[in-house]
Amino acid sequence: MSIGFFRQALNTFQQQSRRRTRHRVNQWFKWLSPGLSVKRWLLISVGGVLLASLGLAIWIKLTPIFWALELLRGFLAVITNILPNYISGPLVLLFGLLLLLWGQTRTVGSITKVLRPEGDEELVDVLLAHRRLYRGPKIVVIGGGTGLSTLLRGLKRYSANITAIVTVADDGGSSGRLRREFGVLPPGDIRNCLAALADEEKLLTELFQYRFRVGDGLTGHSFGNLFLTAMSEITGDLERAVTASSKVLAIRGQVLPATLSDVRLWAELADGRRIEGESKITEAGGSIVKIGCTPANPPALPAAIKVIKEADYIIMGPGSLYTSVIPNLLVPEIADAIAASTAPRIYVCNIMTQPGETQGYTVSDHIRAIDEACGGRRLFNAVLVHKRSPSARALIRYAQQRSHPVFLDREEVTKMERRIVLANVMHEDETGCVRHDPQRLARVLLRWYSGTHHGKWGEWGTKGQGDKGTKTEQPTINH
Repeated sequence: MSIGFFRQALNTFQQQSRRRTRHRVNQWFKWLSPGLSVKRWLLISVGGVLLASLGLAIWIKLTPIFWALELLRGFLAVITNILPNYISGPLVLLFGLLLLLWGQTRTVGSITKVLRPEGDEELVDVLLAHRRLYRGPKIVVIGGGTGLSTLLRGLKRYSANITAIVTVADDGGSSGRLRREFGVLPPGDIRNCLAALADEEKLLTELFQYRFRVGDGLTGHSFGNLFLTAMSEITGDLERAVTASSKVLAIRGQVLPATLSDVRLWAELADGRRIEGESKITEAGGSIVKIGCTPANPPALPAAIKVIKEADYIIMGPGSLYTSVIPNLLVPEIADAIAASTAPRIYVCNIMTQPGETQGYTVSDHIRAIDEACGGRRLFNAVLVHKRSPSARALIRYAQQRSHPVFLDREEVTKMERRIVLANVMHEDETGCVRHDPQRLARVLLRWYSGTHHGKWGEWGTKGQGDKGTKTEQPTINH
């Protein structure tokens, strides 16, 4: 029995040893992967060593070189007398390669300990992911609220060239208080986007979302809002504050406010009321017929216009239609830049209607509201719609709040000459709360984008950083 146990243990050890060896060899060969920019510098380094050796030999008139060659010839003669050259040659070559690989591995290991002291990933994997992400398409996402940060969590696994253009019309909660007391632009939506794009997303989200429960003047404020407010005071404005925060937090991509003007939303309701203030529009509970802002036609942030013009892909939504998506389009220069772009443009429609904003709205109603806010122009050429109904429990829960699934009126959308992208992009938790799933949503959006570019960015539409080849339902596209 002890012999059988010993054999089993030996077999297990051998299998584990083989796996470790294969893994180590695979890691070595990864350094030769195309696009990593390692092979060329390695060859240049080898060439430099050879030239330096040649220069040194010429400088000292080659005398020590002759001695070294004579010594080497004698050493080789001894080896070939013991072993034939067809055996000794490969052995010496193999020994030299092993020394080279061992030395490089130890060097890289020392560097990795400094750069990623607690990281589980190999340095070569980090470099490959970095190169891949920074070769990704330039994506501009326009919106606000939790919908925008949800989308960013998924997109950051496919590209590091992401820019979120965020509305700054919020006047409720902690953001509203800071806006009134300090005269700063509301930082709430920007805070959420910064956290979503950070590498340490979970920890940073918890930190930025932390709300003080005690303390004079602190109660109700989130740490993230106070952090951005302090940055704004130090740097001079919100744009510089966000740029500095992005460097400190090491986020992938960038977050830009749509405008630096102190804008306030207003809405005209079907019953004739005019409601002012973003937080009061939804609370009014009426049917919105017109939306605008004060001051009218605020100037856009120049950096926002620049990234829209350079974008490979423009995404609007998801998010509250009248208080998150449309406010960005009330900045005329942003709407003009989107309309003039030749990049694929898609609108991500909400899964459920929103009481006080889009109660009873269909997909075409969402599209019509955006078109009317932009003077009748078509800012996007496709709309992404969730195709599966939530569970009965979720439907009952939302019906009690006067919210229902957004109905796809296919004929009306087709008349508006918009492509319909149907896919399952929903996540429903155990309480029946319905949200967009970040990973599903990002994969569907990148697959549609890849299709419009005939596979130019196909690798970003099928597998993102950290993906394990998870199967995703193919979107249905109706022209």
